[in-house]
Amino acid sequence: MRPLTPLLLRAAVTARRQLRTSEAWFILLALLIGVMAGLAAVALGALAHAMQALLFGLPPFERLSAQAAIAPWRLLALPLGGALLGGMIWIARRRTPIDVVEANTLHGGRIPGRDTFMVAGQTVVSNGTGASVGLEAAYAQVGGGLASLVGQRLKLRRNDLRTLVGAGAGAALGAAFGAPLAGAFYAFEIVLGAYTPATIAPVAAAALAAALTARSLGAPPYLIAASSSQTVGTADYLLYAGLGLVCAGVGIAIMRLIADIEGMVRRLPVPDYARPLLGGLCLMPIAFLSPQALSAGHGALDLNLTGDIALGVLATVFLLKVAASSVSLGFGFRGGLFFASLFLGALLGRIYAGALAMVPDLHPLIPSDAALVGMAALAVAIVGGPMTMALLVLEVTHDFALTGTVITASLVTSAIVRERFGYSFSTWRMHLRGETVRSGRDIGWVRSLTAGAMMRRDVPTVRADTGIARFRDLYPLGAATRVVLVEPDGAYAGIVRTADAYAGAADAAAPVASLATLRDATLSPEMNIATIMAVFDSHEADDLAVVGPGGKALGILTEKYARRRYSEELEKAQRALYGED
Repeated sequence: MRPLTPLLLRAAVTARRQLRTSEAWFILLALLIGVMAGLAAVALGALAHAMQALLFGLPPFERLSAQAAIAPWRLLALPLGGALLGGMIWIARRRTPIDVVEANTLHGGRIPGRDTFMVAGQTVVSNGTGASVGLEAAYAQVGGGLASLVGQRLKLRRNDLRTLVGAGAGAALGAAFGAPLAGAFYAFEIVLGAYTPATIAPVAAAALAAALTARSLGAPPYLIAASSSQTVGTADYLLYAGLGLVCAGVGIAIMRLIADIEGMVRRLPVPDYARPLLGGLCLMPIAFLSPQALSAGHGALDLNLTGDIALGVLATVFLLKVAASSVSLGFGFRGGLFFASLFLGALLGRIYAGALAMVPDLHPLIPSDAALVGMAALAVAIVGGPMTMALLVLEVTHDFALTGTVITASLVTSAIVRERFGYSFSTWRMHLRGETVRSGRDIGWVRSLTAGAMMRRDVPTVRADTGIARFRDLYPLGAATRVVLVEPDGAYAGIVRTADAYAGAADAAAPVASLATLRDATLSPEMNIATIMAVFDSHEADDLAVVGPGGKALGILTEKYARRRYSEELEKAQRALYGED
């Protein structure tokens, strides 16, 4: 009988080969990831709800944000959750975990298992103790993280791994919402940053498998079924486009508000692990005024979507929810704004419809329809993904006419936010950390094309105080096209064209440093190709020296070679994106 270990190794090698060459096998793997993501989404949701039920004394099957009032002493769960989260932050030792969008954008889909556990655990604690954040970050992280771990063990190619991570993240979200189409397009628009023929089948298969898995376990979808009660006409499209404008402005304002609060909190003389505790204390009076501001807002959305509620009440709940979400995220609670933006958008849509109803002779909007359109439009402004949100509404309402107005408002919102702001909430927070990321599109390969990796090291050098006559002896015409000048201590001092030393105007007795160019135009080894090309363009140079610590010349890079390497890698990335590699 053969040993088990060699058989497993042989099976693993065969599986890797099949996954790299067979699309059908890769789809089967995506189906498996979808099932795992569905199970994980159900487990995370159940765990967070069980924590809320225990801490806040919720009746069976009721949501925290749907409660009319909460006993004041139970609101101590908020600072308690902040303290628990602070302990987790302290254990993490200030390490910023990699989320699925960052992983697919910068790291080729590689997510360390520790980061997946950290994000999921902190999100469940934050949501489970009542902070105004959603579980969507945990869903996407666990689904994408499981996919990343499996893909890394199977040694998938970079683009296949990115696709699998997107499929896992979208599948988990689709399972949580009971909306596989929305989950699939979340993967395309938010995580992958592209929709291509090579990704359709595996992503869609994973989303369907996850949704079916969650449904078979009896997990209810987050959103209640609703339908439009109005025939949609031209006036509706125009008015809902106006709602898209409003949602764009409000979405940008909310993202900037959260960033401002986060910056203010960082300047406080308290350690980072103590900030969630302070945030929990700040949330207590908000929660006392209205429990609808707590958690993601699932129960509150059900209450406000179709009920007959005064505009003043809607506006008050809206402001309290914005305040609670901003405080939660600004003070360090972990979570997302996906569902919070849906809830806030529904409130904003109803406020918009109510305000228009006060204008005499203006075409009226049905408040419940405006709530659905506003729900999608504000989520597009904050989260991104216009098709994701349009399909979410379609799967909730089964109303194609209403979905048309949702698409109109969402596209208006998306265009304005991209033009005036340029980021979704996830990419905005990465931007605040110094990353230039605007979508889930893969730019990690751009960062691998560094000056240090592309430079020539075997470049001729000469001391800057060498005379031109001596330089001519060392480098006859044809020996080298350019020579790097260095100081006696090895520091970079410029570049000299060999032909310039033989020009009639050159003084043979003068030092060669008198012919030096590009003294202040250099590259550092860690510069990526985008920065490199910007330096070439700004100095109109054909060659630039790569200078390391202490100003020491390490090598030289030509613009021609840099552009050729960029073109090669870009073509390679495009082939992989469309499944032609």
